[in-house]
Amino acid sequence: MTSTDLTDFPALVANLDLETKVRLLTGATSFTLHGEDSIGLAPMAFSDGPTGVRGLKFTGGEQVALFPNATLLASAWSEDTAHEVGEMLAQEAQRQQIHVVLGPTINLHRSPLGGRLFEAYSEDPLLTGRLAAAYVKGLQGQGIGACLKHLVANESETLRNYMNSVVSEEALREVYLLPFEIAVDDANPWSIMAAYNDVNGVPATEQDHVNNEVVKGEWGWDGLLMSDWFATKTSAPAALGGLDLVMPGPDGPWGAALVADVEAGAVPESVIDEHVCRLLRLAERVGALGGPDAHRVWPTDSWAPDAPARREQLRRLATDGMVVLRNKGGALPLTAASATSGTVALIGRHAVETVCMGGGSAQVNPPYQVSIAQGLRAAIGDRLTVVDGVEVRERPLPAAPDSISDPVTGAPGMQVEHLDADGVVMLSEHVDGADVTTGFDETPPRPTEQLRLRARLAKGGRVRLGALGTGRWRVSLDGADLGGADLVAGGADPGEGMFKPPHWTADVDAAPGALVEAVLTILRTEPQPGPDGKLSTLSHVLASGMGVKSLVVAPVPAPTDEVIEAAVAAARDAETAVVVVGLTPEQETEGTDKSTLALPGDQDRLVSAVAAAAARTVVVLNAATPVLMPWAEDVDAILVVGLPGQEGGHAVADALLGLREPAGRLVTSWPAADGAAPAWVVEPTDLQLEYTDGVFIGYRGFHAGHAEPPAHWLGAGDGYGSWEYESAELTGTDTGVTVRVTVRNTSDRESREVVQAYFQPDEADQPVRLVGWGTATVPAGGHADVEVTTDARLWRRWDTAAGTWGAPLSGGELLVARGLGDIRSRLPLA
Repeated sequence: MTSTDLTDFPALVANLDLETKVRLLTGATSFTLHGEDSIGLAPMAFSDGPTGVRGLKFTGGEQVALFPNATLLASAWSEDTAHEVGEMLAQEAQRQQIHVVLGPTINLHRSPLGGRLFEAYSEDPLLTGRLAAAYVKGLQGQGIGACLKHLVANESETLRNYMNSVVSEEALREVYLLPFEIAVDDANPWSIMAAYNDVNGVPATEQDHVNNEVVKGEWGWDGLLMSDWFATKTSAPAALGGLDLVMPGPDGPWGAALVADVEAGAVPESVIDEHVCRLLRLAERVGALGGPDAHRVWPTDSWAPDAPARREQLRRLATDGMVVLRNKGGALPLTAASATSGTVALIGRHAVETVCMGGGSAQVNPPYQVSIAQGLRAAIGDRLTVVDGVEVRERPLPAAPDSISDPVTGAPGMQVEHLDADGVVMLSEHVDGADVTTGFDETPPRPTEQLRLRARLAKGGRVRLGALGTGRWRVSLDGADLGGADLVAGGADPGEGMFKPPHWTADVDAAPGALVEAVLTILRTEPQPGPDGKLSTLSHVLASGMGVKSLVVAPVPAPTDEVIEAAVAAARDAETAVVVVGLTPEQETEGTDKSTLALPGDQDRLVSAVAAAAARTVVVLNAATPVLMPWAEDVDAILVVGLPGQEGGHAVADALLGLREPAGRLVTSWPAADGAAPAWVVEPTDLQLEYTDGVFIGYRGFHAGHAEPPAHWLGAGDGYGSWEYESAELTGTDTGVTVRVTVRNTSDRESREVVQAYFQPDEADQPVRLVGWGTATVPAGGHADVEVTTDARLWRRWDTAAGTWGAPLSGGELLVARGLGDIRSRLPLA
């Protein structure tokens, strides 16, 4: 993978003294790097990017496009889609002058409880790797760097900064490193991010075996390896273990400590030079090296995040990944004719407050988010009745921008004042939403010791007022004190304060225009050792009071029985009841894992009640990852819509009405019950998490009988067509096994099929594995020949004793399938 460099990087590095070199290897701010004029190095800017290019601020930044989430995009099983998404993200980055987008996330869906699965593509390493490679090509083809994350075995969030993933070398090579290897081989990403966790007893940021021996050595990768934010725990061990860049800055474990390590002989200066060369190579690739004349010129005519063309792209991409899991009697699509001649009752909290993105670093500030109620109303007008659903959240939401206004400017949002230790207002600013961050990307000249959040209520009545975030809060209404509390994060992860903030609320009667004020005093403590007993950078982060602080303004929820009675009445009076249920950013978020696959709240009870009353019931699942559906056999149709981005409501309406086919296929197997999966546990024991499923991840373990069969297999999904597989034959083995499959669309409408090929080796200790797929869009009654060329990397077997790849697997059979629950042909292999 080594490229031909245009610049003599060692010669540039030779012009720098040790302190300067080390300074370049830690970020300048939360999301920027230092420049160095003496060698023509410009500062570089990074941005989180799983579902949009957020920019340089964690909260309160400029408005950017909100994309469908990764599992929804991956459900299209389309490298063309992944490439297009990469190009779109590059355009978003260019508009904001961002050099590197921190994505794609290519950890695997090992346990369905993983909180961050919505950011990652799939449980399958081949599907993940090929989509990642296409994404990287789309992004870097526009001169914006990609960053594969998180290297490696980072499949859960619980105690992620301290836990140790215990993984066999066989599973590491054949499963968890494979997506990274495929992306490196096929697309040469310019950067990779090292994870928070330890791997087999060694921190990912210090992994000489993975980072140096495998990635930089065996694979010959020449890019930059950066840390996840606050992940670096040491100076010399991390520098020697292959880490090139510590993020964020300006503080961290390197700096003076690393200079001292070099001067003491603990780290050869040549190691520092190699790290800086990789940094300069990244800079050259993204147009930040060579002096002002050589630096990239940023475009001035980029699309706005709400431009009509961007809206169309996001709407189309979201619909293409939606998955039809059940369609009894052709309940879907609700054709435009029937939808306008009959009535539809749209029911559920997710219908009116559609969850369009997950929590954590994947969050962005979009220009708008279309709910399913808004999208379906726009499509079928007054034939639609909308009924709210049961409560779905444990924590209250921050105030919606249109529910509050700035008492100074009158604009939607709030007024925020940052005060120092002497009570001096250092900064007074308007914030579009109801969130502000402290201790991370602030701009005041001195540390913020107190915040004042002030807003006027757009509506009156019975309301829930309060605050989210760590610290000492007092909340008042028109000057009258309502109360407050000292709120403390509940876990050892610094992400708790950012992604799972504690809250305090009070239910009160308020008049329109009433002034709400929430005053926060930052609570700073002495750094304490983490669960691993070490006093690390994370200990100082936790002690600083860092986190997101939010103003809460929300309606007081109605009683559950009353809500369900209203839903049943609406369903009984309509031709079709569409019930929207799902998960929230409390379950699908960075920093925490789920404890169950059950839908939160009384959503199952709501669906069952509606299904018993309605003539026809369609369930829309607003969730990115598997859920339990005890009512599945009682409803007519199930449509999985993921976290569909800013155009979500319009995209769902297109799918329900058949204006565009939801032709997606599942990217993860859905267990039939809690615990019924090859891997389930995400909470480490004594900080150890054993990857006991080995190479039998997900569908591989289900197929081998390591758990009861799933409710739905990887690759399942019906779209709006029906298919016969008329023939399947092997057509070549010179460069890999190839199969040609003839498929016929037996439905009365055009449809897209995804033909999947799985290899089942003869060896009992070897799992079945996806080795390739192909797609075809076929008119009603038509047929197509689909050729699937399999990937030779899936025929390899790691020889642990020899420490190398053994002879390729042979024999067995090739399974042609629509997911392993629907095998259409078995072809013996010689």
